[in-house]
Amino acid sequence: MIGTTAATDAFVAHRNLLFTVAYEMLGSAADAEDVLQETWLRWIGVDLAEVRDQRAYLVRITTRQALSRLRTLGRRKESYVGQWLPEPLLTAPDVAEDVELAESVSMAMLLVLETLTPTERAVFVLREVFDLPYDEIAAAVDKSAAAVRQIAHRARAHVASRRPRGPVSPAESREVLDAFHRAVETGDLRGLLDLLAPDVVAFGDGGGLRSALPHPIVGADKVARVLTTGWRRFGDSAFDTTSVNGHPALVMRREGAVDTVLALRIDDGLITGLYAVRNPEKHSHMDRVTALSR
Repeated sequence: MIGTTAATDAFVAHRNLLFTVAYEMLGSAADAEDVLQETWLRWIGVDLAEVRDQRAYLVRITTRQALSRLRTLGRRKESYVGQWLPEPLLTAPDVAEDVELAESVSMAMLLVLETLTPTERAVFVLREVFDLPYDEIAAAVDKSAAAVRQIAHRARAHVASRRPRGPVSPAESREVLDAFHRAVETGDLRGLLDLLAPDVVAFGDGGGLRSALPHPIVGADKVARVLTTGWRRFGDSAFDTTSVNGHPALVMRREGAVDTVLALRIDDGLITGLYAVRNPEKHSHMDRVTALSR
């Protein structure tokens, strides 16, 4: 009983961290929760007297389970209908205050991480986001420390060439979100164009269950017209301004249920990315705030 209590206490103490590791590796909250369940089942079978660093040990189990799940997800995404976007998370204001954490869980960054191999993604997340030592990462991914250093260098260069631009303050993000909400709600095309970056990109994910953009739309003019035309379909829907994955977002509800989560990426005061998640299977974590941790 004492051993089980100690194992439970350690797992609960690090649960938010473990969930964040799994989510950043998978881009799916539902799969991250499954990984945590698998981690727990393995953790309670461990002799804690043999564990020198419980946090590192738990991260190692979580990483290995997430790597296994990530390879399965890769095959699933090959048959996914339409564009695939990460599962959105309703996040607390403190996530936006932690600039590095907010960037690492943003829709934009999670899409960049999709371009890495599973091992590269694990190494990048553990090193760049959580600042784990190379020897701990090596144990988690079953590689030598020297190999992990090379993988980290390669992944860092790959991400650097594709990563989003510098973040803006939460206050500025809120101002842009409010102005965006007013512009689309009133059909103010000129006001909308003033908020969109020239190279803005809009993505949509319906998963074949709801209509969505079949491919990315690029350019302020095209995106603005898609938004003003599509907004009319929401009619009497209720709109909430909130924070999703550490960034500003609008949540549209019909008859109390989430219909669309529209997350924004804002750089230098302009909207550079819009991510509309309409797949209802990806809305399960939008009814409560998800705690993230580094």
